[in-house]
Amino acid sequence: MKTTSDFVAIGDITTDAFIRLKDAHVHTNLDEDKKEVCLSYGAKIPYESVTVINAVGNCANAAVAAARLGVSSALISNQGDDELGSIQIKVLQKEEVSTKFITSHPGKKTNYHYVLWYGDERTILVKHEEYPYYMPDIGHPEWLYLTSLGESSIEFHSELEAWLETHPHTKLAFQPGTFQLNMGLERLAYFFKRAEVLFVNKEEASLLLKDEPSSNSATLAKNLQKISGKIAVVTDGPVGAYFAIGENVWFIPPYPDPRAPFERTGAGDAFSSTFIAALSLGLSLKEAMLWAPINSMSVVQKIGAREGLLNRSEIKHFLAHAPKNYKPKKV
Repeated sequence: MKTTSDFVAIGDITTDAFIRLKDAHVHTNLDEDKKEVCLSYGAKIPYESVTVINAVGNCANAAVAAARLGVSSALISNQGDDELGSIQIKVLQKEEVSTKFITSHPGKKTNYHYVLWYGDERTILVKHEEYPYYMPDIGHPEWLYLTSLGESSIEFHSELEAWLETHPHTKLAFQPGTFQLNMGLERLAYFFKRAEVLFVNKEEASLLLKDEPSSNSATLAKNLQKISGKIAVVTDGPVGAYFAIGENVWFIPPYPDPRAPFERTGAGDAFSSTFIAALSLGLSLKEAMLWAPINSMSVVQKIGAREGLLNRSEIKHFLAHAPKNYKPKKV
């Protein structure tokens, strides 16, 4: 059976409530080289607004991005049989993402996350509900896009590994979530080796490789590519992204922001899924590298991970007006 979808994303779906803070400050933890958002303990903290966005999460963001670019996409996910779950199905169907592989579990709640939004950055309070994960019959898609799953998915990863073994022509894109990153390279070795394309940011690459955060992103990409054997991508925020392909590492700068970023949720999802969608549309690796940062740039101009996602003609418009130095470079 050939599925009607060429891009099938798999992961946990959620509703995000963006709480825009006004009375907070950012503190740098020198011991851990991390920034922390700080609020007065035991106080009443005023906020500016709350914006609720349904049907998001790494997998949903990726599926919508692919659909808007004209790639037939579907989503394998789980949710509750509550009102939020019904809303999420409607949102995805409106985006022309197939929902036939989404299971609504009786008596279960739909994932609901709180996003503390301060400045142009966000801190997300997450809670993954426990669902009985299983692999449905999805036929033989061109791409399977695996991303964030909850802690109850350990056994499901084994089921997914068996499925991939029996579908050698389906290419795997792997954008590991927090729990998968904590499982590490050894426990998920199959997926890192099987992945046609692996996507992580610089901090995640350092965690996987047990390197210092100051390690060079190009080196991190090359070292991950040795493990995966195919394409390893390390994104480095406003610096750009590094693609380790074969014996070479390529760098693509960010597409220039038309104005300061408004809110950064979903930028990484837009980048990764757009790269895969471009390949699915038959573009070359270098062309896909050019497409990915454009969608990422657009997403950070809006609230949440979905509103700023572009269609194919919009991507081409930005590409036609790109500065001369916007091109992949070998490093």
